[in-house]
Amino acid sequence: MFHNIKLKNGETAYVKIYNYIKEVIENGMLPHGSKLPSTREMTSMINVSRNTIIKVYELLEDNGLVYTEKGKGTFVSKVNINKNSDWNIDWLNKINNYAKTAEELDIMKHEQLYKKGMISFKSIAPDESLFDMEELKRAFLNRITLEGEKILNYGYAKGYKPLIDFLMNYMKEKGVNTKGKSILITNGFTEGFDILLSSLTNRGDKILCENPTHNTSIKLMKLHELDIIGVRINEDGIDLEDLDEKLKDNKVKLAYIIPSYHNPTGMVMSFEKREKLYSALKSHEVPIIEDGFNEELQHLGAHIAPIAAISGEENSVIYIGSLSKILFPGMRIGWIFGDEKLIYTLESVKRSRNIHTSSLDQAILYEYMKSGSFEKYVKKVRNIYREKYELAKRLCEEYIPNKFILGDGGLYLFIKLKDINARELLDRCIKREVIFTPGDIFYTNGEGLDTLRLGFSRLTLDEIEKGIKIIGEEAYSDNRVQRTIDS
Repeated sequence: MFHNIKLKNGETAYVKIYNYIKEVIENGMLPHGSKLPSTREMTSMINVSRNTIIKVYELLEDNGLVYTEKGKGTFVSKVNINKNSDWNIDWLNKINNYAKTAEELDIMKHEQLYKKGMISFKSIAPDESLFDMEELKRAFLNRITLEGEKILNYGYAKGYKPLIDFLMNYMKEKGVNTKGKSILITNGFTEGFDILLSSLTNRGDKILCENPTHNTSIKLMKLHELDIIGVRINEDGIDLEDLDEKLKDNKVKLAYIIPSYHNPTGMVMSFEKREKLYSALKSHEVPIIEDGFNEELQHLGAHIAPIAAISGEENSVIYIGSLSKILFPGMRIGWIFGDEKLIYTLESVKRSRNIHTSSLDQAILYEYMKSGSFEKYVKKVRNIYREKYELAKRLCEEYIPNKFILGDGGLYLFIKLKDINARELLDRCIKREVIFTPGDIFYTNGEGLDTLRLGFSRLTLDEIEKGIKIIGEEAYSDNRVQRTIDS
């Protein structure tokens, strides 16, 4: 900093140096308590006599800008800093449409929020009390011991190779043909889906999805300004007749499907329906983005192979995997599985955004997965979540007036209410410290005002019972429901 003091012929040295240091202090570039170089050091830096620097320091002290502590040196005093205050930008007028849309669609800002003490059916995150912390600590220590400081340096955009190899085998175990396929590690599902939309779609393209569907996916599709074509879901899952009609009437670029523990309905698509859906999309040459959401939680009957398994050696399905709804969501690790030529390009898109997903997190997850700890954990939580699911479903059927309740397990239920506005019901329930997610946020076309999603993963059995009974009481307090009952 002081090397910048350049003296010109004819200038009084001590005045020039004093004014420079004074300006630096008053502008806050040298904060209170900063130590100035000794007079000998300053003499060497600026190439002036030591007496000149002594005179400058005395003048600074006389004006209250510095103070001297004997045997320690000269320090900057606490002074009023010159603060620029006349240039204020109206940033809201500079925000682009992308940012405005993101803020408008941000449900964390515009929906009712959980407050301490509430019974919250909003969350569908895993119950952190079930996390196997000792095994995770062991995985961390093992990997750090093996990898050393190398794992803390930059990694690769494609991902941590041992984890990629593990996940390729993991996909094989799901029945997926991995010939000609590859994997890109991402920061969870959200980044994976965003990378795909950024790479495969243009503004105005038509994308087909179930209606209702994952709210985050709707947000991303809208941010990319896509034309969203929603296919009806009824009590039997996706309506294949509606799918055929939508495919005939629209030139669809991509299809986004959640076949297992569909969010928000919790339904698991049968293998037969998966085959029919795949055939319908294949006949119209519409590639599929399959969201492997919560697939690992299948506990009602045998495992159902993903749509990616149906495609065999074909390359028409892109699978997005993530364990964040059952295991360590804070680690933000997901993956895109697809055609190796596509993954080669997506790797560059990933690199251009954030270089790579945390190598340390990937390494810890790999160590945890390969140790067998994940399989043990899943077996444990399946039983616990199944108990919560069975209780929640029975209580909803008993206490909440509904046209139907959807959900085949997992972490949540989806309810179509009987002549009740879910948002009005939510307002009443919040007064009794119970909160849930209104279902209209999952619809592509503004429908679903009479629906809601109940997430129960982080609640105790007692909280589930108490909360559902309160929702039921408030639902039956609706005059429209009462008239239906009286008739």
